[in-house]
Amino acid sequence: MNILITGSAGFIGSHLCEALIEKHRIFGLDNFCDFYDPMIKRNNIRGLQQNSNFALLEADIRDENALKEIFSKNKFDLVIHLAAMAGVRPSIENPKLYTEVNIDGTVNLLEECKKHQVGKFIFASSSSVYGNNRKVPFSENDPVDHPISPYASTKKAGELICHTYHHLEKISMVCLRFFTVYGPRQRPDLAIHKFARLIMDDKPIPVYGDGSTQRDYTYIDDIIDGILKAIDFVQEGNKYEIFNLGESRTITLSKMISTIENALGIKAKKKLLPIQPGDVKTTYADISKSRKMLGYDPQTDFEEGVAGFINWIKKR
Repeated sequence: MNILITGSAGFIGSHLCEALIEKHRIFGLDNFCDFYDPMIKRNNIRGLQQNSNFALLEADIRDENALKEIFSKNKFDLVIHLAAMAGVRPSIENPKLYTEVNIDGTVNLLEECKKHQVGKFIFASSSSVYGNNRKVPFSENDPVDHPISPYASTKKAGELICHTYHHLEKISMVCLRFFTVYGPRQRPDLAIHKFARLIMDDKPIPVYGDGSTQRDYTYIDDIIDGILKAIDFVQEGNKYEIFNLGESRTITLSKMISTIENALGIKAKKKLLPIQPGDVKTTYADISKSRKMLGYDPQTDFEEGVAGFINWIKKR
């Protein structure tokens, strides 16, 4: 297959390209924005660029003309749309940027899929769409009408837009709700990476709240396995489905910090701060649908995953 992967130089995107490169022709689209150091992303795909099955396309999904040229020059069998402005707190500071990239950019891609008869599309959504859902674990059937950040709102909007194009244009769609992905190449602004760096540098880590907030941390290998299974699933006829991809296990903030401390063998200095606006109290994935329909079966224990990440970060 010819596969277009947006956000291909990012954390998840680069791992996905590596998982697919031996069997498929991969077109990696990225704009290398400065949300974090673009050189990190360029280093992520340095090895991929040595492979003749990989073609890098530098463009912004907000640029309609650039996308028109890309889709006109290349024939894609599948689009995997990972590109987005990420992060809850930055979205509160700059909501317009998030709507432009995450909503308008998604529409631009789907318009090109429509024009060029690309019939398969996978959209990267987020557990943030659940907001402060009181029912746990979170199921794909739960109402998600009360997002508490602009980022979450744009991801929910993306799911709805995907459904519209599925309905009108018969594009087969899968939306994947990722739950707090971590592992080698994790974005430097995310907690596990940020905390590990600060602890190693003997600097205090910012601890928001009393340490009782919980996250369903999902190791990158398990996320990639889920996406690969979604690729197989989306080939099977015209469909629209939403799937949770998580570990289905919650870890408190305090437990996360102690696990990093144990893996590093260093005690953290803590700076206690109030809970931030837009932060949810808990994320917890019900993955029964993903298990049944995709065969998704996460394998990485949190302690094992953190140890693997720490081994990686020590080599940087």
